[in-house]
Amino acid sequence: MEIFLQVDTWVALLTLTFLEIVLGVDNIIFISISANKLPEQQRKKATLLGLSLAMITRVALLLSVSYLVALKDPIFTIDTSWLQAGVSIQSIILFLGGLFLLYKSTKEIREKMEESVQKHDEPTKIATFKSVIFQIILIDIVFSFDSILTAVGMTNGIEGALTIMVIAVVISMIIMMGFANPVNKFVSKNPTIQMLALSFLILIGFMLIAEGAHLSHTVIFNNSIGSIPKGYLYFAIAFSLGVEFLNMRIVRNNNKKS
Repeated sequence: MEIFLQVDTWVALLTLTFLEIVLGVDNIIFISISANKLPEQQRKKATLLGLSLAMITRVALLLSVSYLVALKDPIFTIDTSWLQAGVSIQSIILFLGGLFLLYKSTKEIREKMEESVQKHDEPTKIATFKSVIFQIILIDIVFSFDSILTAVGMTNGIEGALTIMVIAVVISMIIMMGFANPVNKFVSKNPTIQMLALSFLILIGFMLIAEGAHLSHTVIFNNSIGSIPKGYLYFAIAFSLGVEFLNMRIVRNNNKKS
C-alpha cells in the first residue's frame, strides 16, 4: 500500500502502538486481578480471552469511528443554580466506567483486608468464570473508548488513518498477550503489588469520572471541571512502582542475609 511508503505513516504507527500499550497497562492490571479470582487452571484462559475481547472491541469501535465522534453531542442538559452540564453518551460511558472501577477496586481491597478469600469459597463454577469475563468486557469497553478517542485525535489528518489505527491496535494487543501471563503471575505472588494496583485503579476511576464531567462541560458552583492530564497519573504510577520495587529488593536482600 502506498501509505506505507511514507515516513509519517511509520512514525504514526510506532507512536500509536506504543500509546496503545501504555494505555493498555491498566487494562492488563484489571484483567489480572479479575482472573486471579478464578482457579489457577482457568486464569490463563480468562486473561487471553479478556485481551482478545479488548482487541475486538477496539477494532469494532474504530470501524464505527464516525459514529463514535458524534457521541460528543449532548443528549440532555442540566441547568440549575449550582450545576450546569451538557451530558453526552461519551461522558456517560466514562462516568459509569469510573464508578465501576471505584466499586470494583474498593470491594477487592476490602476483601483482601478482611482475608475473605478462602479455599472453600474459591470460584470453580463456570458461572463464576462467565461473571469474571463479563466484568472484563465491561471495563474493556471503557478503556477501549478512551484509547480510541486518543488514537483518533493523534491520527487526525493522516492518510490511511483508520488502517494505521487498526494495525496499531492488533500489534499492541499481541504484545500485551505475550506479557499478560507473566504480569498476572507477578501480581498474584506479590500482595503489596496487588494493593498498589488496586489503588491505581481507584485513581483511574476518579480520572474517568473527571474526564466524563469535563466532556460534559460541567460547571459546579461556577467552577469548571477540568480533565486530569494522563501524564501526571502515569508518572505517579511509575514512581510508586519504582519505590515498591526498591522495597521488595531490600526485603529480598535482608532475607538472604538472615
